[in-house]
Amino acid sequence: MESFAFIIHPLEPKADVARKYPRLARIVPTGLIHFLSEFWPPLVLSRVSGVRSAATGKEVEGWLLACPLTARQMVRLPPARAYRKIIQTGRLAERLGARILGLGAFTSVVGDGGVTVARTLTIPVTTGDSYTVAVVLETLLEAGRRLGISPAGATAAVIGASGAIGSASARLLGSQVARLILVGRDENRLRQVAAGVTQADGSPPMVSTTLEAVREADLVLSATSAGRPLLFPEHLKAGAVVCDVARPHDVSPRVARERDDVLVVDGGLVEMPGGVNFRFDYTLPRHLTFACMAETITLALEGRFEDYTLGKDLRTSQIAEIAGLAARHGFRPAPFYSFGRLLSDEEIEAVRRKAAATYGSVR
Repeated sequence: MESFAFIIHPLEPKADVARKYPRLARIVPTGLIHFLSEFWPPLVLSRVSGVRSAATGKEVEGWLLACPLTARQMVRLPPARAYRKIIQTGRLAERLGARILGLGAFTSVVGDGGVTVARTLTIPVTTGDSYTVAVVLETLLEAGRRLGISPAGATAAVIGASGAIGSASARLLGSQVARLILVGRDENRLRQVAAGVTQADGSPPMVSTTLEAVREADLVLSATSAGRPLLFPEHLKAGAVVCDVARPHDVSPRVARERDDVLVVDGGLVEMPGGVNFRFDYTLPRHLTFACMAETITLALEGRFEDYTLGKDLRTSQIAEIAGLAARHGFRPAPFYSFGRLLSDEEIEAVRRKAAATYGSVR
C-alpha cells in the first residue's frame, strides 16, 4: 500500500503537548516547553488509515509525525537550526517507509519554504500550500456570497501578502474583485508582489504596512505567520468577511465576541473522502483535515511521488491542478467553521441581516 507522512508541531505549547504527554504538560511551565522543544526528538503521533479515493477506490496509509519545535521556536531560531529538526523528522518518515512527506504549519514557512528540506531528504516533499490557496479562496468567496458580497464590486485585502499563500492568493484575487489591498510588514516586498497582480481595471493594487487599511475591505484573507492575534474588532468594517488561514489564528477571539456584524471563518479546512482514522486528536473533527495535509494525501492517491509545492513563489497552474485532483479523489472545502466551531445557517444569516441594517441595503 502506498504511504505518506505529514509533519505537525506544537502551536499552543501547553494544549498541544498535553495531547501526547498529559502529565508532562501539567507540570512543565510553558517557557520550559519552548526551551526543551529544540532538544526533544521527533516522534510518531499516529498511524493514519482508511483514506480511500472516491474516484478509484485506491487506499493509502500514512503517519502523523511531530517535529517538537514550538511555533515560537520555529520563527525565532536561525533557519539552519530549525531545518535540522525538520530534517530529523523527515528522516523518521524515511525510516517508516513513507513515499512522500508533507510539511505542516510553520515547518513549511521556515526559511525557503521546504526547498532545503527537500534537497536533503531522499523522499519527495510538499508544503501543501497550493491546495491551501485553492481552498481558502473558495471559502472566502463563498462566505462573501452568503453575506451578499459580489466579488466584482468588492474591496478585498490580503494580510501577509508577501508570503507564499498570501502572494499567490493576491494574484488570483486581483482580477476577481474591484479593488485589492496588500498588507504586510515590508513595503518593498509588497510592491514586488503588487507588480505581479493584475486588477480588473488595469491599475496596481494598494499596498500598506498598517492594518488600518483593512477597514476598507469587504473580503479579508489573513495568512501571516505571526503566531498571535493581529486583527481586532476596530480593524474591520461592518459586514466584512474574514477568512483566517493562520494557525495560531490571526484574528482575535474578541472579534467573534464583539462584532456580530462580521463573519469570521477558518481557512484551509477540507472534508476527507472515505472513513479515515487519524488516531490522534489534532483539534479538528474526525472527518476534516487541513488542505496542506490533503495535498500530501492527494499526491499519494495519484501515485505522484515527486516534489510538488516548494518555495515561496507558487504557480497558478499547480494550484489549479491540485484543486482538480483533490476534488476527483473526494476532497471538498469544509462547511464554515469559526474558531473551531461549526457555524449554522441561522448564524450566518444573522450576520447578513446585521450588515444589511448597517448599510441600509445588502451590497
